[in-house]
Amino acid sequence: MKAREYKAEHFLWSVDDDGVAVLTLNRPERKNPLTFESYAEMRDLFRALVHARDCKVVIVTGAGGNFSSGGDVHEIIGPLTEMAMPALLDFTRMTGDLVKGMRGCPQPIIAALDGVCVGAGAIMAMASDLRIATARTKTAFLFTRVGLAGCDMGACAILPRQIGQGRASELLFTGRVMTADEGERWGFHNRLVEPDALLEAARDLAVSLARGPTFAHGVTKNQLNVEWDMSLDAAIEAEAQAQAICMQTNDFRRAYEAFAAKREPVFEGD
Repeated sequence: MKAREYKAEHFLWSVDDDGVAVLTLNRPERKNPLTFESYAEMRDLFRALVHARDCKVVIVTGAGGNFSSGGDVHEIIGPLTEMAMPALLDFTRMTGDLVKGMRGCPQPIIAALDGVCVGAGAIMAMASDLRIATARTKTAFLFTRVGLAGCDMGACAILPRQIGQGRASELLFTGRVMTADEGERWGFHNRLVEPDALLEAARDLAVSLARGPTFAHGVTKNQLNVEWDMSLDAAIEAEAQAQAICMQTNDFRRAYEAFAAKREPVFEGD
């Protein structure tokens, strides 16, 4: 797949010369809700990025001063109330597959968050690797507010690992808003910036990652995923094998040669 050639239908997508992609949820008049079609297209895109060597980092963001209001009330929630169990399970598995796609692609994903970040929007932020937000970002896992369980799209597995079991339990049981300040103090947001500096901050971080050893970044992301349910002994052995693989890359040699020559390494991801 050539990521630069991908033509998105249900969101904005671009990839620059640094290999930094920007996925923008683009229904600002309704705070960027998701639809059946946008869920499926994002799932397919993140799965395809496994094979996209021209894409090194992905920024996900929303247009118009908000990230996402989650599943569209009229286009998703209404129809779900009329579906039979097999169709409902198809839908919930599809939305879960979006998270699997985000976690499974080797590219680091940076969520640039502003304003409303709720429901499935909060899940997309959670499924990203790094989160930069503004002071006006309001994050809520709203599922109990519409009569559903808080265990949606991997929330009960991922969120406690990010902010702790007690804090995650509170948010998932109550559906209340996590303020930006709470998010930063609890480790959900990596940092807060001013709204007009949000995309610049996300891009600066993305470029720094894109210029790094991108093959090794993919290995790091994979190990962060697979070591969740490993014993310490198994994790140490898995990391030994992963690091030995990285030691055979050209980027490892480039770093050594640059250090010896007292210059900055130029990584190429191989």
